[in-house]
Amino acid sequence: MLNIADTLHRWCREARPFALATVVDVRGSAPLPVGTSVAVNEDGNAVGSMSGGCVEGAVYELCQQVLHDRGAPQRAWFGYSDDDAFAVGLTCGGELHVLVQRVDPATRPHLAAALNEVAEGRPAAVAQVVKGPEELLGGTLYVDAAGGIHHGPLTGALRREVGARAWALLRAGHTARAEVGGDADTCPERLSVLVHVHASRPRMLIFGAVDFAAALSQAGRFLGYRVTVCDARPVFATAARFPHADEVVVDWPHRYLERTEVDARTAVCVLTHDAKFDIPLLRLALDLPVGYVGAMGSRRTHDERLRLLSEAGVTEEQLTRLRSPIGLDLGARTPEETAISITAEIVAHTNQGTGLPLSLLSGPIHRDRALEPKVPLSLQRQLTARPVSMRPPGPAGPGSGR
Repeated sequence: MLNIADTLHRWCREARPFALATVVDVRGSAPLPVGTSVAVNEDGNAVGSMSGGCVEGAVYELCQQVLHDRGAPQRAWFGYSDDDAFAVGLTCGGELHVLVQRVDPATRPHLAAALNEVAEGRPAAVAQVVKGPEELLGGTLYVDAAGGIHHGPLTGALRREVGARAWALLRAGHTARAEVGGDADTCPERLSVLVHVHASRPRMLIFGAVDFAAALSQAGRFLGYRVTVCDARPVFATAARFPHADEVVVDWPHRYLERTEVDARTAVCVLTHDAKFDIPLLRLALDLPVGYVGAMGSRRTHDERLRLLSEAGVTEEQLTRLRSPIGLDLGARTPEETAISITAEIVAHTNQGTGLPLSLLSGPIHRDRALEPKVPLSLQRQLTARPVSMRPPGPAGPGSGR
């Protein structure tokens, strides 16, 4: 629902009831992820999309029915149908489980408060009961950035458990379903709760005020990162050179990293390929709970970097986290191409993708992170036959210095 938070917030301020249709489960390939919503108000105005057009008409009709009948929430499955070219279905071959419910803002002030936080750009999580007893189905609970639980239909231990799950997902910046209840202490019946998360922007820390950093800061901002460029040289680290960065910092890289806030979604990109900057910086970065650490440089630079890091006390386990040379092998040459190479690796790493062409893989394109893609046996043999190394084989890649 947070994909249409601005409109829902306005309808809540105007005390306008609306029907909310939410994707609560996805199987196979589907255009949009779990948590995506469509809403329809009493005037018939609709906002949002959940299938790129495949099932919008049917969802709209369900919303109008639930809104005007004032009945219980309804569930609907939409899947692919090849029997009837005009049947309601997903041409992509996936399946969507949709929950449609009527929302009266007057009875849910906590939802209006959550939508206000999202509209203002602040972190918030809304837990929505998508499976369970009828009296709880569709119920919502709001958790703020400090972990405060705001009123909803859940009470007692169940409320505390759902609130704790929602806060954990908010800190991780990840919308997901959580299974709770099923015991005497919380709720005798098992509940499935979809936690909608609007987190603060993840951080991209770029060290080295070089041309590659200018292109990477633009690509990082396009992907939604809050971008910082840091360099110890004031003549290079200027806002004018990096207009797409949210901040430009003049400081020694490791000293800045020591005092800045990072989390599991933070990407650290080291573009200096200068040992006096790289080694103390990478030694610290590899010891922090950040999501990605990459460093630019040639194969020779990388080998020397590994030797110096080992001498500085960095363990083999920590070194396995280092992506160096940074980026995927796209044959990148220009700063702009290199930025795409680096961000492609970050996206693949974040989403546990293979980085391989989709044309070489089988199985769903959009898959649960827990599911492994189906890699052809011939390709598996090619990959497993490669010698174990801290670096991928092939060309030197971006920033090789060659």
